[in-house]
Amino acid sequence: MTSGTTPGLTRFNTSDESTASAQLHEVCASSAWGSKILAQRPFASAETLFAASDAAMAELTADDLAEAMAGHPPIGRPKPGDPTSSREQRGMAGASEELKAEMLELNLAYQDRFGHVFLICATGATGEQMLAALKERIGNTPDQEREIVRAELGKINRIRLTRIVEEAAEEENA
Repeated sequence: MTSGTTPGLTRFNTSDESTASAQLHEVCASSAWGSKILAQRPFASAETLFAASDAAMAELTADDLAEAMAGHPPIGRPKPGDPTSSREQRGMAGASEELKAEMLELNLAYQDRFGHVFLICATGATGEQMLAALKERIGNTPDQEREIVRAELGKINRIRLTRIVEEAAEEENA
């Protein structure tokens, strides 16, 4: 990604508020995060968009984080018909049935302990890596885990924002 304005970023900057809001909701289900990003348009570069995303993520309350997490399906169970969650969880696609069963069992234990799905930036991670992270993180305190989730959401948001900007640029070149 270049440091200047790309055609995709220009398209995002100039789209009407409802279109941009819908795009941002696909990135992150937190309405507070989306509102903070919308209020800062136009962005001079992808980097300024990422910085705004990071700053908005840092300001989210526990309720805002819960709203953001509600937009993410459990690892190993992407939303049917949702190419984003399927793509992001690709590392689980080839996992053994044993690994999938253990992931499901630990996902449920994690959800009982913390009250929300186990959230990890799954892009590029194998099923084994996600399972290892889940095993490690299930012993965290709720406060530790909330901050890890905040960081993981930030990573996911950057990947998704990049895709929006790049896809928009590709569409303009089509």
